[in-house]
Amino acid sequence: MIELEKYQAGHFEKNLGYKYFVPSTINDEWTWKTPALNLLLEKAAIKLGELNSYARLVPNIDLFIQLHVTKEAVVSSHIEGTKTNMDEALLPVEEIHPERRDDWQEVNNYIKALNNAIEELKSLPISSRLLKETHKILLQSVRGEHKLPGEFRTSQNWIGGTSLHDAVFIPPSHHLVNELMSDLEKFLNNDEINVPLLIRIAIAHYQFETIHPFLDGNGRIGRLMITLFLVSEGILDKPLLYPSLYFEKNKSLYYDNLSNVRTKNDMLQWIKYFLVGIEQSAAKAVETLSNILKLKESIEKEINSNFGRRSNSAHTLVHFLFKDPVISIDKAAKECNLSFKAANDLVALMQKFNYLKELTGQSRNRIFIFEPYLKIFDND
Repeated sequence: MIELEKYQAGHFEKNLGYKYFVPSTINDEWTWKTPALNLLLEKAAIKLGELNSYARLVPNIDLFIQLHVTKEAVVSSHIEGTKTNMDEALLPVEEIHPERRDDWQEVNNYIKALNNAIEELKSLPISSRLLKETHKILLQSVRGEHKLPGEFRTSQNWIGGTSLHDAVFIPPSHHLVNELMSDLEKFLNNDEINVPLLIRIAIAHYQFETIHPFLDGNGRIGRLMITLFLVSEGILDKPLLYPSLYFEKNKSLYYDNLSNVRTKNDMLQWIKYFLVGIEQSAAKAVETLSNILKLKESIEKEINSNFGRRSNSAHTLVHFLFKDPVISIDKAAKECNLSFKAANDLVALMQKFNYLKELTGQSRNRIFIFEPYLKIFDND
């Protein structure tokens, strides 16, 4: 049994010219004597329950999932230094400036990785196997593609600094990774211990970032694991929570709280910070869904009042735009079963009502975004 207030994070072991950190194993019963933790746990659980209930009331909830996933991908990748924004992430690659295509690819890999992992959860638990599969997609054809995509590392890595000799933190030696990840996996799936699920994923996220099992992409996989765990445990039916936004708002606080577990054994403070983040992220997601529904309702009313004989096609197009908010005239023609000219007229009318904004500035092959929808996500 591990008492949270007396937790010892681990120890250092020497190697040639540097020391690496070996975290204590976590697959055990955890107890605590800090009443404030129970209150934070309750608040976070209530907000997540509220989000899940609200999402169940939303008709066609799957229409809105993709932009939530895109938002999480953009923000989680920002933490790692990419510059892609929401507008760019949704565009086809040929519309992206060549010097920004690597960033675009990283964000789009994250979207693919999360979508694939959610699908895999139907037959796989959260496991090293699932995380490796997800990692393989994340690093496909991007800067980390030579850093063992889909495999745990077979060499020493470090965080911060330019080498092992000036590193801010050196994770455990690669020969310990499999054993430590096996312990983490057992902890996440252990039915015999009475550790609340949100406390469990808080501890697991810290442990994953400390093990740093991959050569690249650890931050993104570790944050993605939070959403996957909530979905796998049925806390959320859909991946509607994006905690990266909370972590990104004050990146140094995120890293400090992780670091203080290793240097000061302060797991308690990390869990408090994490639970507040889950509560705030869930509240934000409820607000986002509420704003989406208001937007949908107001656009539908406007279409009924102003679009006359084009209103049926306009409703069809809006329905599509909530799922995929980037459109060309050809795509609009196909989705609405219209001629090119009729689709062009419809898009022009939707531009007039400020639903669509043209992005390319070209006269041909124009691309439009569903601007008021994206604004809801950009206002976070």
